[in-house]
Amino acid sequence: MREPFSTAAQQREADMLGMYLFLASEVLLFGGLFAGALTYRILYPEAVVAASARLHVWIGAANTALLLTSSLLVALAVQAADCGLRRPAAALLSGAAGLGFGFLVLKAVEYTKEIHQGLLPGFGGRFDFSSPVEQLFMNLYLVGTGLHAAHMTVGIAILAGLAWRIGRRSLPLPERAVTVAVCGLYWHLVDIVWVFLYPVLYLAR
Repeated sequence: MREPFSTAAQQREADMLGMYLFLASEVLLFGGLFAGALTYRILYPEAVVAASARLHVWIGAANTALLLTSSLLVALAVQAADCGLRRPAAALLSGAAGLGFGFLVLKAVEYTKEIHQGLLPGFGGRFDFSSPVEQLFMNLYLVGTGLHAAHMTVGIAILAGLAWRIGRRSLPLPERAVTVAVCGLYWHLVDIVWVFLYPVLYLAR
């Protein structure tokens, strides 16, 4: 237990409150992106549908399955940590980090396809869209998915680091299970953001 807390429950509440405040700021960040996408959809429905139809919906669906599965593993890891089950917690966190890495690999494959097809702005070559609105939609797509991928990278590092610390017993369980719970909340945020990004960007067709 750290200073200035007098009880473990007080420290846990403070840790969770700090994480909730951080998550609220992240929701505001991604909320702006969703508001922009909704505005485009209302003002220019035909152009947005045309641009969305060019995205690789099945790669997005596969990534959704990977991310939802990883989120389930993290939830199970939190339960294992609460019960002091060190090895299962480390294994579940490692599995979640691996699925997250698989998500990024698929995303890189998708970006490569889109660059070759002239769908991504800012990568040189031709840009194969017929209206400025379609280009604006793709700008929003690139910013939204790129920002999400950056959060994924941070989350994978956190999960892998947690698994390593638990495996080496440098993070005692269940005494410090709150650390796993707080990091799990971050991963669930990454998951929830994608659950909204996928239909807004890929299924607007």
